Amino acid sequence: MKIDARTVARVMKEISSWRAVLLYGDDAGLIRERAVAAVRQIVDDLEDPFRLARLEGDEQSRLEEEALALSLTGGRRVVWLREAQDGIAPMLERLLKQESDALIVLEGRGLGPRSKLRTLAEKHKKIAAIGCYPEEGRALSRTVTDTLSEDRITIDRDGLAWLMGHLGADRTLVRGELEKLRLYAGENGRLTLEDVHHSVGDSGGASLDDAVYAALAGDRFIADRSLERALADGANAIAFARVTLNVLERLQQVHLAMKDGKSRVEAMGALKPPVFFRRKEVFGRALDRWSYEALKCAASDTQHLEWVCKQSGGVSDAMECRRHLVRLCHPRAGTVA
Repeated sequence: MKIDARTVARVMKEISSWRAVLLYGDDAGLIRERAVAAVRQIVDDLEDPFRLARLEGDEQSRLEEEALALSLTGGRRVVWLREAQDGIAPMLERLLKQESDALIVLEGRGLGPRSKLRTLAEKHKKIAAIGCYPEEGRALSRTVTDTLSEDRITIDRDGLAWLMGHLGADRTLVRGELEKLRLYAGENGRLTLEDVHHSVGDSGGASLDDAVYAALAGDRFIADRSLERALADGANAIAFARVTLNVLERLQQVHLAMKDGKSRVEAMGALKPPVFFRRKEVFGRALDRWSYEALKCAASDTQHLEWVCKQSGGVSDAMECRRHLVRLCHPRAGTVA
């Protein structure tokens, strides 16, 4: 049964009432987080070999055997299969017609709408089919504030705005950055923009900033080096696209303010959050090279990049980022400032 996004939280709390759960989508970190949560509802010890059977993608043929096996120590068993593929759909359908109380947890990252396994799960009344996609906008902002509030930590508006533009799309990476902020702030702490910079500034997100600003300023060497560092640190194409769009939007805002009669200093000073002092010089160089029209074209291309990478499932995302970075080094002819 396909689970509506609005009811996922409730279904996850009652996952033990299902025979199987299929977790699919683009966010590998969220898929893994929910898989662990589902398993823990039945088995406390994830290392228990008697009640938990872990299967990798090349072990899918053992699914039925493991699901029908009896627990030697008593209690309900769990079969946890990673990299589930369409080939197990007939086996799963046959298995669910047999008597067994084992919970089957399937990780199916990348399964498309036409996938046989996903189609079966979304229609079968005994399977919870849950989509796992990157959080954006209000959902991501709520995750940030809710996580920090667990330690009664508050974050100011500028700090939250900067953080929202630099968090990656993968749940695991987001959680990692938030844990760093929790440790930095401490219980009952308050985070400012400067605090967020200090805590998150050395992560892949900061390298993405360096890459985008250097490209827009025309420094190909620094742009390439920073992007490679970011990718090596775990940054992905969605995070790259979001950082790029954020920078392009801020440059457009300054251009518009200058057209309205403000000086460059006044226009940059009006940005919220303000330009990080170490990037004011490179921000100015980018402003000199790019016209408002060129920035609009680049933003449109970046939105297309994000769409393409969401559809591809990560197959060639890194290469797409590298190509896009090269394009950012060169404003379109006829639209240079």
